[in-house]
Parts: sequence; structure tokens; C-alpha cells
Amino acid sequence: MPGRRPEDRVAPPAAARWGPWAEGSWHNQPPDAHLDGDDLLVTAAQGSDLWRTTSYGFVRDSGHALLAPFPDATAVEVRFLLDYDQQFDQAGVLVRADERSWTKAGVEVSDGVPQIGAVVTRGESDWSVAPVPHWTGREVTVRASRRGNALTVRARVEAEPWQLVRVAPLPVDGALQAGPYCCAPTRAGLMVRFHSVTHNPADRSLHTG
Repeated sequence: MPGRRPEDRVAPPAAARWGPWAEGSWHNQPPDAHLDGDDLLVTAAQGSDLWRTTSYGFVRDSGHALLAPFPDATAVEVRFLLDYDQQFDQAGVLVRADERSWTKAGVEVSDGVPQIGAVVTRGESDWSVAPVPHWTGREVTVRASRRGNALTVRARVEAEPWQLVRVAPLPVDGALQAGPYCCAPTRAGLMVRFHSVTHNPADRSLHTG
């Protein structure tokens, strides 16, 4: 982008002007990441992905994620614009212990349709999705809440009600990290506009009633 200063790239963020983005460090630094106002724009490398073995037979740990410590009894929320539409384009939240134990949750395009879902990996990956075509072009928030041995993932579009995406087990030993992530398994040029990342207290209960 013409006129952008070299220090305005994330490598990793450190300056005070990066605000909440400065709390994280990169798991796989992207080709480009820069601020546009308060938004963080991340360009994903072609072929970047997070997956282990199941169905496809390969292991990928090349997705881009800006991760910060994720202690017990806390939650992380990531807001981003769903304006991508190519096969397997994806963005959301990554919760990571190590290369064999992690969960990613967000919106991924599959067979031409944006799908809200999650991949839980404990040695091998699974995948659960639900179509959300009406979310296209709108602001999506994904929330991951950690309490004890459980991770609760919820998502919503704009100010609509939260919907439950996944409840998954967490490793109880060792530190976790979490934050915004994106991947572009099949193409070059994916740029995701992240509006915010916030850390707050965990959900008090799985159920609201």
C-alpha cells in the first residue's frame, strides 16, 4: 500500500499504537499484516492451513494466528468482516496448546457456501459445520470461553443472538494461547479484516436458561 511505513507492519506488534493487537505474537507470520484505523488487515499465504490427517491424509500447521495467553476462566472474542468467498478461505479464533492439540472456530467457505464451524484436533482433526450464507458481507464475532476442562465456542453475526457452535474438551495440563487466525489453503490474495480482539471473563454457564 503506497505511503505505508515499514513500522506499520506486524512483525510482531509491539508499539503502543497497535493497542490490543500488541498483546499477541505470531504463530506463522503472514506475508503482510497492517493497521487500517483500528482494524488489523492480514494477508494469508497461499497454501496456509491448519489440519491433521483425517480424510485428507496430510498435516498442515501453517495457518496464521496472532496468539496471546489464554488462562482458565477467561474468554476471547474476535470480530471480523466476512467478505471472502473462495474455497476453504477461513477466519476466526484459534486456541492452541501445541501442534497436536488445538481448536479453530470461525467461518470457512466450503463448496461455495460460508460455513460456521469448528475443528477440534487431538492428534487428528475433526470438522463440524453449518451453512450461514446470510452472514456474507457482514460482521461476525466468534467467542471461545475456557472453564476448567471445557472450551465453549459461540458465534453471531452483528447484533443477532449468540448461537452455540461447539463444546469441546481441553487439555488440563500446560499453557494455552488464543487469538485471531486465518488461512488460505487454495489461493493467493486472501486478506481478512479483523475489527477487534477482546479478552474477558468466561461464560458463567453453558446454558442461559
